[in-house]
Amino acid sequence: MALFYYIVTFIFGLVLGSFYNVVGLRVPQKNFLQSDRSYCPNCKKVLRWFELLPVLSYLIQKGKCRGCHNAISKLYPIIELLTGTSFTLSYWRFGLSFELIVAFLVISLAVIIIVTDSRYFLIPNKILIFFLPFVIGARVLVPLEPWWSPILGAIIGFGLIFLIIIVSKGGMGAGDMKYFALLGIIFGYPSILLVFLLATFYGALVNTVLLLMRRVDRKSKVPFGPYISLAVLTVLIYGESIIDWYVSLFF
Repeated sequence: MALFYYIVTFIFGLVLGSFYNVVGLRVPQKNFLQSDRSYCPNCKKVLRWFELLPVLSYLIQKGKCRGCHNAISKLYPIIELLTGTSFTLSYWRFGLSFELIVAFLVISLAVIIIVTDSRYFLIPNKILIFFLPFVIGARVLVPLEPWWSPILGAIIGFGLIFLIIIVSKGGMGAGDMKYFALLGIIFGYPSILLVFLLATFYGALVNTVLLLMRRVDRKSKVPFGPYISLAVLTVLIYGESIIDWYVSLFF
């Protein structure tokens, strides 16, 4: 039975990941509701059902549109696989519980932000505002201990990025700041600090590799949202284990 749930959550994540690609690509362009059919962004060809199978369609079509034969962004299968894998790991971590619902909510927010910030260097207010009542509701349904932890987490999340923006004179954006405030409600204190540390680590590591590969230079504009989201997914699944390991080094 457990295997069945793993398979179901993975497929469910793949399907939602495909939808989140559409949300992340269309919302910043303000055309999310202009068409109920998916289409190729290059030739505008409306896609058939067999062209919309998560991951499989990309592999079968060898990463190219059947209409114009232009390359399909690798972001599509990456987001689908990331969502499916994260959903499955969440079931492994939380089982069938209210915490699993919260995890699905957090994953949904994180992967959409990866899409918007990777493509447009933007974390839209519309996305954050949409998720805000669900995040608050989730913390009412599954409260953190102590009760003030989400409040302090939001203050710290907002304050950390605000200080970085002031000190670096725009090194990070207001979208990152609001995203961290929302995450503070979700994770509370001290987990929001772990999100920040891991996001910084991921960003430094990946950017160093890209610099060595000469894919970017020191003046290149680099989105921080995807690194925040990767840190979110890490802390969601392994946060308690990481904190326990770190504390054990000193006590």
